[in-house]
Amino acid sequence: MYSALVPPGLTYLADNILSRQNILGVSKEQGARWARGLDLPGQAETIFFAGCGYQFSAQLETLMSLIRNIDKSVIGTELPMRFAQFQKKLGLNLPAVYSNVLSRGVEAEARPLEAAVKVLRKLGIQPGYLAANEPCCGAPLYQAGLQTKFAENARRAHKTLKSAGVKQVIGIVPYCTHALQKLFPLYVEGYDLEVRHFLEVVAEKLPSLKLRFPRKVRATYHDPCQLVRYLQLIDEPRRILNAIEGIELVETAWTKGEWATCCGGGGGFEAVFPELSQVLAVNRARELLETKPDIIVTHCPGCVMQLKDGLRQLKVEGVEVLDLAEVIAAAMEP
Repeated sequence: MYSALVPPGLTYLADNILSRQNILGVSKEQGARWARGLDLPGQAETIFFAGCGYQFSAQLETLMSLIRNIDKSVIGTELPMRFAQFQKKLGLNLPAVYSNVLSRGVEAEARPLEAAVKVLRKLGIQPGYLAANEPCCGAPLYQAGLQTKFAENARRAHKTLKSAGVKQVIGIVPYCTHALQKLFPLYVEGYDLEVRHFLEVVAEKLPSLKLRFPRKVRATYHDPCQLVRYLQLIDEPRRILNAIEGIELVETAWTKGEWATCCGGGGGFEAVFPELSQVLAVNRARELLETKPDIIVTHCPGCVMQLKDGLRQLKVEGVEVLDLAEVIAAAMEP
């Protein structure tokens, strides 16, 4: 099915996307648990697209820790990845079972997602959410060079969205938003969905907002690669942070914006090169710490995970990594 040149880590992600419509290969209901109690309609012209990264962030963080420990062992990660693929062919999905175990007793909510919905509602937007029916954007297929599979998945996802009456999509994961906004039109004939990123919506309403963070903090900002290089959202997060009373934005001298250093996450890189990915996370965390921040703000589930791990490896205490959606939501509280 796949070329021998495609690493096992990427083929494993691809299999999960094509067979279960998420990168972990777990039930879609598990990923949708964060929205329980929010009363989001299952059908609407404008929907909030949650994506895999935030919905499965807790499981992904723990699984990446496991993968990195295996990678540092004598067996490496390639053999376990191939074994996992073999198990799936036999009808077994042990990583999915493991993920279910991880989610027990863990907060089901993905805080940035709930925060983003609260922000949108305060802006007068009442989005729907497809929950277990939300299709996977399939972006890792494209990044792995599996364009034919990506095109098939894009057409299927588009059909799902259209059948739910969707006309507008507000994305939050940079990876997903880029795929829906920039890549789907290249592969889906007659693609007519309006796709915007969450930050674009907030920035547009910024002049009418009064924002105040609960405490005074020094904050540095990390630019996610997809957000800055593919969606060109460089000024928007900074304008938002600068508009929040109580936040002093402090940045690195030159590794910011389009020149920001990668955190080592995204595109399946963590699954293929877990140890190198961790090295990059530590390097980026060290750069950001040069600004002496109280909080590190970013806006990508992969970046949040990587920077947290970077701080752990550096044994840094007292510096918190927050998603920008959480910061905005906190600043909107009366």
